[in-house]
Amino acid sequence: MEKERRVGTVSRGIRCPIIREGDDLAAIVADSVLEAAEAEGFALRDRDVISVTESIVARAQGNYASVDAIATDVRQKLGGETVGVIFPILSRNRFAICLRGIAKGCKKVVLMLSYPSDEVGNELISLDKIDEAGVNPYSDVLSLAKYRELFGVNKHEFTGVDYVQYYGDLVRECGAEVEIVFANQAKAILDYTDCVLTCDIHTRARTKRILKAAGAKVVCGLDDILTAPVNGSGCNEKYGLLGSNKSTEDKVKLFPRDCRELVLDVQNRILKATGKHVEVMVYGDGAFKDPQGKIWELADPIVSPAFTDGLIGTPNELKLKYLADNDFKDLSGEELKEAISNSIKAKDGSSLVGNMAAQGTTPRQLTDLIGSLCDLTSGSGDKGTPVVLVQGYFDNYTS
Repeated sequence: MEKERRVGTVSRGIRCPIIREGDDLAAIVADSVLEAAEAEGFALRDRDVISVTESIVARAQGNYASVDAIATDVRQKLGGETVGVIFPILSRNRFAICLRGIAKGCKKVVLMLSYPSDEVGNELISLDKIDEAGVNPYSDVLSLAKYRELFGVNKHEFTGVDYVQYYGDLVRECGAEVEIVFANQAKAILDYTDCVLTCDIHTRARTKRILKAAGAKVVCGLDDILTAPVNGSGCNEKYGLLGSNKSTEDKVKLFPRDCRELVLDVQNRILKATGKHVEVMVYGDGAFKDPQGKIWELADPIVSPAFTDGLIGTPNELKLKYLADNDFKDLSGEELKEAISNSIKAKDGSSLVGNMAAQGTTPRQLTDLIGSLCDLTSGSGDKGTPVVLVQGYFDNYTS
């Protein structure tokens, strides 16, 4: 009889060499996982998940663009005069470098910031201060002077940066005029200009629709900038500048392109080497919210831009504590274990939506859940593990 497994899901950061443009990433990923398995004495199994961080995929692809390439595209698409730049997130890594390119591509930027926080939860000011000032953030448009009068200088809790000052200075340094306003209604920008670049991520389709319906002449999103190469730059046909990160003071690393081939290649290499059918995905930001800073992590347009077919869908799980406390409340020990095991085995793969025994399980995409686990495992600093191996994710109590 096979020995009972005593461990469920395991997430391992896999050390890899530093990736450079042109490297054979599929070979490096597969070899790194196989070498780790040998060194650490574990075996690969069917349905293990190998996850590759988007940054090394983009780096291997050489998917970079200069600030000047951004400026050229912005000038071409938005006319190069006064441009409303609305709803950006407050981030030196994510947005500031893009703003440099935007500012270089026009004469004046009307920067409209959402308040009290940006789309991903970075606070300009607290809701308590908004309440105290008697301001209605849904309807009230504040000038910079009014904002300073009401709220003064507010430095970000984690970075210590006053983003209002920082973004204003940055635009001026790039040779453009800047006017800063605070509003949460997209059409408020049309009092200043009818050429608008909307910089929100997850709400961008709605924002564009509202602006067009309200009579804006030109509406672009960050996902419309650098959708094709500019003077030999990188690009992203689907997401443009969304998902980009600062690479150097003059260059951004874009979100990776066409990763499907990569995940299938890694899957195939592992199958050839071990006979095991693993799943493979590329992941960026996880999707979770920090309770202290209120920051929702997801600044990428999606968690996973590519994955193998076994990762399509959502979990189909029963809540063990519900079964133990309700259906089998009179059982204990081996009898309870067997009853719960039989309930799990009786799942036929059909949806458990509406089944009380499934309530409280997580109805999120598998790639969002596993990507979040991987993002937390790999970290965003110096761990040196841009590949994560997740084992046992599809196990259940009967495995």
